[in-house]
Amino acid sequence: MTNPPPPSLGYSVTVTPSNSDSSTPQPEKNSAPPATMLPGAPRFPPPKLQQDQIPSPFFQNPNLLSPANGVRSPLPHLSTPPGPPVFKSPVRPAAVPFRTSPATPQPIAFSSGSTLPTSSPPHFLNASVELQHQVPLATEDSILVNESSCALFSAHKVLKQKKLTNVPSLGFGALFSPRREIFAGPQILQRDPHRCHNCGAYANLYCKILLGSGQWQCVICQRLNGSEGEYVAPSKEDLRNFPELSSPIVDYVRTGNKRPGFIPVSDSRMSAPVVLVIDDCLDEPHLQHLQSSLHAFVDSLPPTARIGIILYGRTVSVYDFSEESMASADVLPGDKSPIQESLKALIYGTGVYLSPMHASKEVAHKIFSSLRPYKSNIAEALRDRCLGTAVEVALAIIRGPSAEMSRGVVKRNGGNSRIIVCAGGPNTYGPGSVPHSFSHPNYPHLEKTALKWMENLGREAHRNNAVVDILCAGTCPVRIPVLQPLAKASGGVLVLHDDFGEAFGVNLQRASSRASGSHGLLEIRCSDDILITQVVGPGEEAHLDTHETFKNDNALCIQMLSVEETQSFAISMETKGDIKSDCVFFQFTVQYTNVYQADISRVVTVRLPTVDSVSAYLESFQDEVAAILIAKRTLLRAKNHSDAMDMRGTIDERIKDIALKFGSLVPKSKLHRFPKELSALPELLFHLRRGPLLGSIVGHEDERSVLRNLFLNASFDLSLRMVAPRCLMHREGGTFEELPAYDLAMQSDTAVVLDHGTDVFIWLFVTGKEIQEFIADIGRGHTLDCAMGAELAADEGRSAAALAACRTLAEEITELRFPAPRILAFKEGSSQARYFVSRLIPAHKDPPYEQEARFPQLRSLTAEQRTKLKSSFIHFDDPSFCEWMRSLKVVPPEPS
Repeated sequence: MTNPPPPSLGYSVTVTPSNSDSSTPQPEKNSAPPATMLPGAPRFPPPKLQQDQIPSPFFQNPNLLSPANGVRSPLPHLSTPPGPPVFKSPVRPAAVPFRTSPATPQPIAFSSGSTLPTSSPPHFLNASVELQHQVPLATEDSILVNESSCALFSAHKVLKQKKLTNVPSLGFGALFSPRREIFAGPQILQRDPHRCHNCGAYANLYCKILLGSGQWQCVICQRLNGSEGEYVAPSKEDLRNFPELSSPIVDYVRTGNKRPGFIPVSDSRMSAPVVLVIDDCLDEPHLQHLQSSLHAFVDSLPPTARIGIILYGRTVSVYDFSEESMASADVLPGDKSPIQESLKALIYGTGVYLSPMHASKEVAHKIFSSLRPYKSNIAEALRDRCLGTAVEVALAIIRGPSAEMSRGVVKRNGGNSRIIVCAGGPNTYGPGSVPHSFSHPNYPHLEKTALKWMENLGREAHRNNAVVDILCAGTCPVRIPVLQPLAKASGGVLVLHDDFGEAFGVNLQRASSRASGSHGLLEIRCSDDILITQVVGPGEEAHLDTHETFKNDNALCIQMLSVEETQSFAISMETKGDIKSDCVFFQFTVQYTNVYQADISRVVTVRLPTVDSVSAYLESFQDEVAAILIAKRTLLRAKNHSDAMDMRGTIDERIKDIALKFGSLVPKSKLHRFPKELSALPELLFHLRRGPLLGSIVGHEDERSVLRNLFLNASFDLSLRMVAPRCLMHREGGTFEELPAYDLAMQSDTAVVLDHGTDVFIWLFVTGKEIQEFIADIGRGHTLDCAMGAELAADEGRSAAALAACRTLAEEITELRFPAPRILAFKEGSSQARYFVSRLIPAHKDPPYEQEARFPQLRSLTAEQRTKLKSSFIHFDDPSFCEWMRSLKVVPPEPS
């Protein structure tokens, strides 16, 4: 079989079934993998839809509480400033628990000796000894699935009937986050794993063991393998001493002979350099904000961090840290790629362009203070910027050799190096540039050429273990379609900001500090009954020479562009035929090199039971995981505004098809009831349909493009928040109550926090009508008596306290999020409040009984308060959730 051409880089690896035959391959032959890459131009399109089909959905059961899925933890209540929020008893369960893990990985200490049982010489016996099944730490399959928090499945059971399992509107899949924080922490082994000699799968807690010989049976291909006598044990209880036979998640760590030994202290981390590539064409207001962010960034870096600074305009200025008394830079032309002679003179010269912070912090501050605003009277969009050349120079500096300030010793970097571009406008000069004006007669061709050049530059950065993050800010359009391929191909992100202020500064710090592994490879193995049809995530199909192969290894292998905590892969699956076995197995393996130069192999093994009952299958669905899987498949096809409108229609068709195939017909009516087991799914998809990813909230297509690409790569937690906002109402005493994201939350004398992933909004009540009139009287020269003045002061005090508490909460729940969201605060009735209102479901038009059923907090309001709330809404045509469901001829499901 000939290998297909390399795919174009994107956020999706799409694979299609090559053969539905599930027969066992012969050992003498190299069997074809169950999934192959689609070639060429389309960026991994999903399977085409027939007229009566829609993309395969995935679901989650709201009744199964799962810390791994990030759902249903009790809602905390929070204290008012100055202290941080403190959580108490819930009013309604929170959608995602608050994470308290550090943003960077903590050093892992290893003992010099192994804690495992000593190996004995292999002495294999005949097959008269019965295979003993290893007893897992937890016996319930659902608990084991939840423990494997790196892998979140759309259902905790698999339906045996192929015809029902593969219904397009109700598919099956998983979200895999290679570096997601694990609640109990993975078991760590500093030795080589036992792997199946036939298919390459790893020994795990579900393997059957021959106690006398130590042989183990692979759960993927059912072959027997030797353990070199290591698994020889007097009883199956003794086998539980082996971490890989007692835990669903295991990390194998190898330091190797080619690297120094592992020393578990923070200073031993061989810090990868961070090179700042800064736009030199900014006006004074933007430059002042940028300088403040850069100064704060330098102060936040650890002493061992190495930094480089490059400015670009018409030329590229590379700053030299060997000059301590002044800001000194070597200048290269920006109209073309740097020639080798120039780079050699730069790299092998006397200048120091990468320096540790303990030796160069003051020099860095001097460099930032020396920056000057753009002098010529030219519009922002018309200024020459050689961004592509500047990134090429940054890559050359990272490749080195780069002398350490202390001894001039060249060290190998740990993890990925980072190039952080601070851009205030488009790349309009030199390689990879586009004309200043869209009206240029040859603009389409030049843009296509620039796209290809930027993608190749991103691939070159990836080959050199460098990630390019592009942080854009200001009011000048930066031509997102041209810059996006550079960030994508290198494994980085592109983020838009309103200005170079607070949010930009926070993202600058988090971009440099987030841990990033290199040389990542993801392998997915499944039972023979399961076929992987599509993978959406930050990677591409791995070539055979990049990973170890086995005789009959049918694993799907994905080359990861970077390995970070903020990533996930959406994996769509089908069954090849009717399943005969009582369970199916899935094994995910991610191999990468961490920042300490240790080779990590994380192995996650999951067993799911199979069932004949459709009801039992539906009850095991996980609504939030399913919604994210559906959203990622949908957003993959929504490449522009027109596509987004079409995808909104597919969501409508999906809801109708699920109700038709799995719901029931209402007596004496043409309406269908949506299946009660999936009651939470429609509202999540309604948020997706009208939110910024597919709806009309985002005004500019560049903003939608950035959100789309970020979402396709994002972790489960961030993806969930980007789809469905989380609404928290401030209460008296500084507590917060979580409520549905409905406009009924906009009540008088309250403050509300709305977390929508990349944006956090704080909505504040305004003072009462009477006080507003008093303020108007003062403006007309009237006086205000003491009682009225005290009332006004008290009201303003409550508003200030609520704002402070909301601000504290917003900062805490987004403390580790990357990209850091905008935090916007505004008062009721202000022009900015429309950003908040547009993201809430307009439930004020529903009948009172439906409002109370979906927003129970209304029952606590007095008749006067409810009348006041009803009169505060402005009528518009956007349908409520219930109206939307009825327009599809489906009865809205009862809230769970």
